[in-house]
Amino acid sequence: MTLDDAVGRTARAVDEGFAAVWFPQTASLDALTALAVVAREVPEPHLGTAVVPVQGRHPIPLALAALTVADAAGPGRFTFGIGATHRPVSEGWFGVPYRGIVDLCAETIAAVNGLFSESRTVAFEGNLLTARLTTTMTVPAPSLMLAALGPRMVDLAGRETDGTITWMTGPRELARLVAGLRAAAAGAGRPAPRVIVGIPICLTDDVPGTREALRPLMERVATMPSYRRQVALEGVDHPSEVAVLGDEDTLRARLEELAGIGMTELCAQVVGSPEQQRATREFLGALSRETTAS
Repeated sequence: MTLDDAVGRTARAVDEGFAAVWFPQTASLDALTALAVVAREVPEPHLGTAVVPVQGRHPIPLALAALTVADAAGPGRFTFGIGATHRPVSEGWFGVPYRGIVDLCAETIAAVNGLFSESRTVAFEGNLLTARLTTTMTVPAPSLMLAALGPRMVDLAGRETDGTITWMTGPRELARLVAGLRAAAAGAGRPAPRVIVGIPICLTDDVPGTREALRPLMERVATMPSYRRQVALEGVDHPSEVAVLGDEDTLRARLEELAGIGMTELCAQVVGSPEQQRATREFLGALSRETTAS
């Protein structure tokens, strides 16, 4: 992907009716740099990262980059989603031990929250990192979210951030996650958390065929231990069963079910053939317009 691609895809999403666009951090464009450009070029949608790994990034430049995107986007238009990438990436790419990764997330969040606070000051000394700075940036801080699946990460997300961003999580596991998140937020005196559900979705009249076509993709994703654990806890036979597939009525029902459990926002990975993706995007764009209008 190039910056032109990022701008073009975001503009297309706006034309299709989407209210928000989420950027993952992959082995391609730097997500935060790209979003700063997209924010200036495409003024309408809410923008977010889903997610930027904490491994390989000290919290001071991480927070300053997020504040820069917030400045480019304008107040209330950017959600800063962070998380822990998987062991193979953590140790293979960055040389950062995966053991103790929840502690690294906690210390990163403590430092970022300091720079996002009214004082814009961090004076933090932990076991894994040190951060000391007062920034002159006065732009309103973005919403901070933590991708969380395991109990300790869910508790951390509820206590110290505005909510979580999920992936490979079906209804059963989402209910567990939401309960833990809400309990942690209430215990910390925080508002009800945001729950952004990332999930593959496809509008199709051939569910068995579409599910079969998705099997290789979903199997690759589920090789990561945390996602494989989510699939097992969900109690399904194959990772592809987590995907939301079906006709319009089925998709509406599934999304309403997730909303009833606690999903506040959908981060859809549109999958399927090119024609299926086009139809799915039209459906989701129309649904987004309905939701916004109501």
